[in-house]
Amino acid sequence: MWRGATLILPLGIGAAVYGFAFGVLAAQVGFPAWGVGLMSVGVFAGSSQIAAVDQFAANGAVAGAVVAGMALNLRCLGIMASLSEVLRATPLMKKLLAVHVTADENWALTMSERARDPSVDADFLIGSGLMVVAMWTGSTVLGAWIGAGVPDLTGYGIGFAFTAAFIAMARGLWRGRRDLLPFASSFAATAVLVRFEVEGAFAILGGAAVGVIVSGAMRLAAAGRAGTAPERPS
Repeated sequence: MWRGATLILPLGIGAAVYGFAFGVLAAQVGFPAWGVGLMSVGVFAGSSQIAAVDQFAANGAVAGAVVAGMALNLRCLGIMASLSEVLRATPLMKKLLAVHVTADENWALTMSERARDPSVDADFLIGSGLMVVAMWTGSTVLGAWIGAGVPDLTGYGIGFAFTAAFIAMARGLWRGRRDLLPFASSFAATAVLVRFEVEGAFAILGGAAVGVIVSGAMRLAAAGRAGTAPERPS
């Protein structure tokens, strides 16, 4: 666990930066610091928390905020599926803890380290996850505490911290020109949905679904070409 907790520190610092921004903006739409901290520990899903707070600020509907957060967090189903081998021999309670503390940062680090060292297991995932939880929660509470006592900071562009964080995550997933079509398709679909005034979280989810479909179609097409290609003479 300690190895995971130490290796995740650079990524954890990055998460803490936009965690602070999230805390500031959450406080300025009415969330108390203790509520922000409780949300960060209990939900621990940065993008979903941002979507939920944004939805709540827009219309004050708690149900809408919950649905928006859940919709955006559906991507975690794919993340959990990719961890099946890592968690296969893990006891149930430990597995539930690992699932709760898994975020984009420690998932990416765990998969990267496991590719180099197959012995990397659930302990690494949990250790790195607990560190990110601590850094994320601390930064959001600090942001909420400061944000509650200062003028509205949205005019200073602090909300762009979220956009910058997501751009950085997308850049980390970029593997080359083969990803251009899925990325472009996802971006275009999201833009169209936003243009037709679909709620932000659902527009993102729709764009992601289009990207996944395009990527899957490309894989099937590549597999089909490989299966029908003539064999080379020996």
